Amino acid sequence: QLQLAESGGGSVQAGGSLRLTCAASGHTTSDSCMAWFRQGPGREREGVAFLNAVGDTSYADSVKGRFTISKDDAKNTLYLQITSLTPEDTAMYYCAVATRYLFDCRRREFDRWGQGTQVTVSS
Repeated sequence: QLQLAESGGGSVQAGGSLRLTCAASGHTTSDSCMAWFRQGPGREREGVAFLNAVGDTSYADSVKGRFTISKDDAKNTLYLQITSLTPEDTAMYYCAVATRYLFDCRRREFDRWGQGTQVTVSS
């Protein structure tokens, strides 16, 4: 069964950068929608970056130009490069996979989730 494990979170100052990593095990993710979600204090969970099976990406408006999602199929690993961090980016970040879908990822139900990695940004 597919398992996901995030890492790379931490505490940074505004303007800083981080690279989050999601290591997948138990099943390949190369033929699935993949995404990063986040949930900040008192906020609903939101999808911030999506990647389909052929490498097309899409982003939430709030992170466009600052976040980059990518993957390494050989390593079965998903990444999220985050730059120009602001305190509003403070959240638990989760990677997720929609195992039954390859495309149109923003509309899909994601059925595999990691435990999350915390990102805290101070001003």
